Amino acid sequence: MSYHADIDIDLANRDDILNLIQHIPAQLNINGKQSKHNSGVYIQPIPINPVTGIASIDYKEADKRSYFKLDFLNMHVYKHIHDNEHYEKLLADKPPWEKLLDPNFVNEIVHISNYYEQLKNMKPDSIIRMAMFISAIRPSKKHLLGKEWKEIEKTIWDKPKNGEYYYKKSHSIAYAQLIVIHMNIVNETY
Repeated sequence: MSYHADIDIDLANRDDILNLIQHIPAQLNINGKQSKHNSGVYIQPIPINPVTGIASIDYKEADKRSYFKLDFLNMHVYKHIHDNEHYEKLLADKPPWEKLLDPNFVNEIVHISNYYEQLKNMKPDSIIRMAMFISAIRPSKKHLLGKEWKEIEKTIWDKPKNGEYYYKKSHSIAYAQLIVIHMNIVNETY
């Protein structure tokens, strides 16, 4: 039975936390080639490859065996937040949605910089629509790109039956909020 036990934690610098805790890097196995997972670590005992120092079993197999993986992700956006008050202001300020029509502005924004044409056509204008947009650019939902918002919202949060990668609503909303924060940061200096 698979539990899919992992948590994603965004940090300005993941090394800050990794230097404080004992951890074992997760293993990534692609086509029989083993390597260190980009962000995943275990903070519990897991079998280790003594040569590489990483987990000796692939993270998917580890998941099936109920090992709990943490993904510490570097998120450069956080380096631009001065303190809690600045964070609250960035989240509360109305983002410059109209600047999503400017390719230079879009190029600066995390998670959406490669999607200018789709943004220009769909024109998200709220956190929920941005959440739907970033969900729609995932493989299982690409067929929704360019559709009307009313049509998108009917099925965007449905789990694909074929197991294709998709974003859950909660994940999409969290990333949409990060995008809004980043839009406001970039707008401060743009």
